[in-house]
Amino acid sequence: MSALKIFADTRLAPAVMDLLKEGVAPHEIIVPAKPVTSVLAKADADPSFPLADIAFGQPDVQSIYESEKLRWVHISTAGYTRYDTPEFRAHVAASGIIVTNSSSVYAEACAQHVLAFMLAQARKLPQGLPLRVPNGSPEWNVLRQESAILGGGQKVLILGYGSIAARVVELLKPFDVEVIAVRRTPRGDEGVRTIPLDEVANELPKADHVINILPDNKESLHYFNAARFAQFKPGSVFHNIGRGTTVDQQALYETLKAGHLEAAWLDVTDPEPLPDEHPLWTLDNCFITPHTAGGHRDESVTLVRHFLNNFRRYVQGETLKDRIM
Repeated sequence: MSALKIFADTRLAPAVMDLLKEGVAPHEIIVPAKPVTSVLAKADADPSFPLADIAFGQPDVQSIYESEKLRWVHISTAGYTRYDTPEFRAHVAASGIIVTNSSSVYAEACAQHVLAFMLAQARKLPQGLPLRVPNGSPEWNVLRQESAILGGGQKVLILGYGSIAARVVELLKPFDVEVIAVRRTPRGDEGVRTIPLDEVANELPKADHVINILPDNKESLHYFNAARFAQFKPGSVFHNIGRGTTVDQQALYETLKAGHLEAAWLDVTDPEPLPDEHPLWTLDNCFITPHTAGGHRDESVTLVRHFLNNFRRYVQGETLKDRIM
């Protein structure tokens, strides 16, 4: 095989860039003039892109359309909204371009993040951490009595079954909960009871926890709206580690304020960050982290190693991991 050129647009620390370069050697890494500052940022077009056989990061969509050499795009995130269009899918199919993402990199961190949400809610950590009262006081007794245990046959409904949801299912196994997954088209190999999206209305009134991992697309825009929230079981908890655009946040605010939901835990909002004046910030039963669920120590190293593993597979003609197109 002749030397390949890999366009890598993510800004990496020198040691991590060295790891990438050494991992693909004798093939060549092309670094754009303006690397993106994070894996969530959109890259600009770069004049060196037409030289690339492979793109690793968040390459400009128009540059992909115009490339005559590109054969594989490896997206540096689990989400791929800007690429998930009929036009883009048709183009890569017609051009023979393989598209993979980095779901495997972020599945563990995202799954642990939502489990942390669930445990924090059950154990009333937001209420307990700032409380400085002696045991036996009225406040102490209320907190102790309201602290719950994750389990007891509670039902957990997960919308958007993929690598993150699969890991959530595994993490929940030690707890006494019933998990139901929702997938556009169940395949039968999920290892948990799985239903299609059109059956969600039957399960929402029974679920104690609803975990949203839906992707951002036209079909999912404001999927969780006022009518959907009205179907939730009173006192249930909503967790969103998918995309902020899937939630009508005004409807969520009104549902939380009315007390129909016990709480909401969000890692994603629309927009991000949520403006200071947004009413969700005023609620004491809404908890928001700033889209950090996928983050973890040495994240860029994990990301590069995932790409290098797929690069080895590509060179050897093997099936690539996390292929999406």
